[in-house]
Amino acid sequence: MQITLPGRKRRILICRRPRARTLVATDQPLFLSNRTSPMTAQGHLLFSVTCVLLAHKVGLTPALADASLWHIVPMALASALLPDLDHPRSLLGRQLPWISGPLSRLFGHRGFTHSLLAVGMGVWGLAQVEAPWLLSGAVKDALIVGYLSHLLGDWLTPMGIPLLWPWRRRFRLPGLPLKSGGGYERAFCLLTLALAGYWVHGGAGLAHF
Repeated sequence: MQITLPGRKRRILICRRPRARTLVATDQPLFLSNRTSPMTAQGHLLFSVTCVLLAHKVGLTPALADASLWHIVPMALASALLPDLDHPRSLLGRQLPWISGPLSRLFGHRGFTHSLLAVGMGVWGLAQVEAPWLLSGAVKDALIVGYLSHLLGDWLTPMGIPLLWPWRRRFRLPGLPLKSGGGYERAFCLLTLALAGYWVHGGAGLAHF
């Protein structure tokens, strides 16, 4: 704050002392939090690779089981950030403002695009594309897995997702939500990716690379 003395050009600066921060002890584990922020874009991308590796390994669909990872991993990455198109400031929303702007005004963030209704409409839309040379069955399935991985990732956070939109109730991991953002989220995503990669490459998964 500045004070100007009458008749003089001298100014006196009064600086406020910063308030001391108090550390509060808590029994809550460090990797858990009540923060309401969603999973970061980096976390969603890492988690999408984990999910598509697992879907390939367990044979979630025949097409995914027989597909090359070189084909399905990029497709899962491509769709992993699509649900956040309803946020103009998201990574994808900044690249496609003419889409994210209207979506945000209509539904808000974490609304329709984070619901089973959106998934169903996406599955229906992909089914209408009857051009295997453009979108094979494995590519379609990988796109769906990538999209679902985003919903699963946000379901793990305290804020949850409106899975049954337009019903506004949010669903999240009961009891122990994951701390979103920062090193703990990154560690979780990297650890699950490493475990999934090890499981895939531990056996016949290498033959499909």
